[in-house]
Amino acid sequence: MFCRRYGLNRLVLVESHAEILSAIAREKALKAWKRDWKIRLIEQDNPEWNDLFERIV
Repeated sequence: MFCRRYGLNRLVLVESHAEILSAIAREKALKAWKRDWKIRLIEQDNPEWNDLFERIV
């Protein structure tokens, strides 16, 4: 629903976590970050903002 509502069509950040609780904690932490911090994080690993969907399939 979120992706459809906001017209999102690219996965630009992927992180692997050993446990679901650590993944949820990371997601909540990132949600609280400022936008420019999030952009900097993405551009460190994916400077061209390529779609990373194939990494998780």
